Amino acid sequence: MRPDDAPTARDTPATEAPTAPAVPPVSSGTIAGSLLSSRYRLRTRVGTDPAAGAEFWRAEDTILRRDVAVTVLRRPAPGAAPADGLTDAARAEQMVVRALRAGSFEHPGCARLLDVLTPSGSTVPEDVLGAAVTEWVPGRSLGEVVADGLIKPLAAARAVAPLAAAAEAAHRHGLVLGCDHPQRVRVTPDGRAQLCFALPRPDITPADDVRGLGAVLYTFLTSQWPLSSADAALAGLAAAEHASDGTLPAPSELRPGVPVELDSLTRGALGPDDAAGHVHTAAAMQRLLGEVVAEEDRMALFPPAHDGVPSEPGDVWQDHDRSVTPPDPQRRRKMTVALAVLGAAVLVVLGYLGVQVGSLFASGGGAPVIVVEGGSPTQPSPGAAPGGSNLLAAVAGVEVYDHVGNRDNSGRVSRVIDGDPTSSWNTSAYRQQFPAFKPGVGIMVSFASAVQLSELTIQSQSAGTVVEVRSAPGVDAALEETTPIAEATLKNGATVVSMAGSQPVTHVLLWITHLSGSGSDYSSSIGEVEFQRAGV
Repeated sequence: MRPDDAPTARDTPATEAPTAPAVPPVSSGTIAGSLLSSRYRLRTRVGTDPAAGAEFWRAEDTILRRDVAVTVLRRPAPGAAPADGLTDAARAEQMVVRALRAGSFEHPGCARLLDVLTPSGSTVPEDVLGAAVTEWVPGRSLGEVVADGLIKPLAAARAVAPLAAAAEAAHRHGLVLGCDHPQRVRVTPDGRAQLCFALPRPDITPADDVRGLGAVLYTFLTSQWPLSSADAALAGLAAAEHASDGTLPAPSELRPGVPVELDSLTRGALGPDDAAGHVHTAAAMQRLLGEVVAEEDRMALFPPAHDGVPSEPGDVWQDHDRSVTPPDPQRRRKMTVALAVLGAAVLVVLGYLGVQVGSLFASGGGAPVIVVEGGSPTQPSPGAAPGGSNLLAAVAGVEVYDHVGNRDNSGRVSRVIDGDPTSSWNTSAYRQQFPAFKPGVGIMVSFASAVQLSELTIQSQSAGTVVEVRSAPGVDAALEETTPIAEATLKNGATVVSMAGSQPVTHVLLWITHLSGSGSDYSSSIGEVEFQRAGV
């Protein structure tokens, strides 16, 4: 197998061996499921850059069985002017040269380039000028991260620092990243901003990268994208509002607690070239971010300024102004009464158990006889719970199941097993119903060992959501490897799904195939799931 450590341009030779069959070109455009160069299967389109004529796809390397990021450079529609004013041939040539020059560049702040596909390849669609394949960056998009709420200023500085270091290293090698488009940047699970998609516009300069770094930092601090409003809309971000003279409001004007250093850094990177304090290079951006982080680390012994974000459990300093419930003068008396009642209840239970154990030994260990009025004495059936009641099955783990998307709100999925139906997990908001963008999304529930289930209760306020209940051999099993058990259409409140007759399971997939909503707004939420195991 060809090693994939360095990118290679995939061209079809001018002549083929007489015995080699001809491969017909792909005539249609890129759609989910398309196979590029007989290797990369497009799964989900996660963004577009109209200025570069590019589409961003999450794809699968079918040979190495791994996720990759594919930037597809599309040919302009017939009669349309090219996005950058260049001819198709010129754009394709620049793309290949630029991508191959970046083939040896590696940095932790930038996804590694793996492959370059050229338009002469017979398995590349006719309307594709070329494509670049990079490593897939796990995590979330910039828009998804800021949608969860404000980010602490220090965390924002730490997130952008690796991306600034990558831009500085690229500029030293005569390269550019193209981080001035929000959908090219993704945020890793540990909070680092990383460039995921290659092939920036041919006319992009290092100065554009500096403005892009300032824009990413500004977005972390304010949840607003300060550059192109069209790019902001594509990324699901709010566009920053400029003053009448074209200046941006400082981040500290939009939220409290932003250090003056980050205020100056964002305005310096995004301001005019001739403005006082303008940041001209990525090296300066990297150095200033490093100084901010180092200063914050030195000041960790002092309480931080209030920044509008609640303190987290791991923070050294907690909110000192947190409201405290005044003491109840009757609390001690109430606790004493409650403990006395509890102690009496424990004694009653222990006495009852003692009587039952004694009668068990006295009767020779046989099961107690149950007499049904009007009937004859019977013995309880093996495996039945006393009184016929079922027991809740303890869930060992839960995660979002999505092999083609970004695992909708994966950080909140534990809410479906927290015992509080009012806290819920939500899917992302979609403009079209499944399966327009992807076939579905699910929740994978795991138990510590195989358990026989009798029914499932789903608490939800998303009436009309269709859920398939499937058993799975493992948490990473493909959908076709799972086995359907039941299907239910959720109603507002509790929906009970019978699982009688199913086999013992260790993993259960709740696969959502139809979202709640209408028009151009589709999403579903689940507040709580409870599994009843068969009586034991």
